[in-house]
Amino acid sequence: MITGNSHKKGCPVELKDLRYLNLNYIDFEDNTKVGELIVHKDVSIEMVDIFKNLYEIKYPIYKMELVSNYGGNDFSSIEANNTSAYNCRNIEGTKKWSRHAYGKAIDINPIQNPYVSKLGHISHEKSLKYINRVHKDLNNPNDKAIILKNDNVTKMFKKYNWNWGGNWHNINDYQHFDKRK
Repeated sequence: MITGNSHKKGCPVELKDLRYLNLNYIDFEDNTKVGELIVHKDVSIEMVDIFKNLYEIKYPIYKMELVSNYGGNDFSSIEANNTSAYNCRNIEGTKKWSRHAYGKAIDINPIQNPYVSKLGHISHEKSLKYINRVHKDLNNPNDKAIILKNDNVTKMFKKYNWNWGGNWHNINDYQHFDKRK
């Protein structure tokens, strides 16, 4: 994480408070893969439970690698449609720590679940076709990967008191779940 630039001096969480997880997931070709996440120790058990449930319902995940594989660059990780959690970084355009910097946030299938600014701007061209938030063909993994308010994915995170960025008022960050408590 240090050489991959996802953790550096001055981060709000010490390395000893983070946990490395290997988690099974179903990829977009319906294959079982093993992904990697780093999360805060306080949410590690529930993250294992959530991903066990996602695996059981065959929710597709395109890729799940450490953001340090992308040099700690959130934009590059998103462009690769990478599901990731810990990354010691600020909230875009601020000096405030992101929930990712605490290991208590995750972005899932960010291409299918884009961040949409209050002006309706999407930074990733591949995400433009997912601006309309509806399921059309749940047999298609790109469609099944779309996260909506009453989907099983949001229900699983809600069960553990995680917040969903799709419920925010000024912006929508459909890929994002975070734990505030």
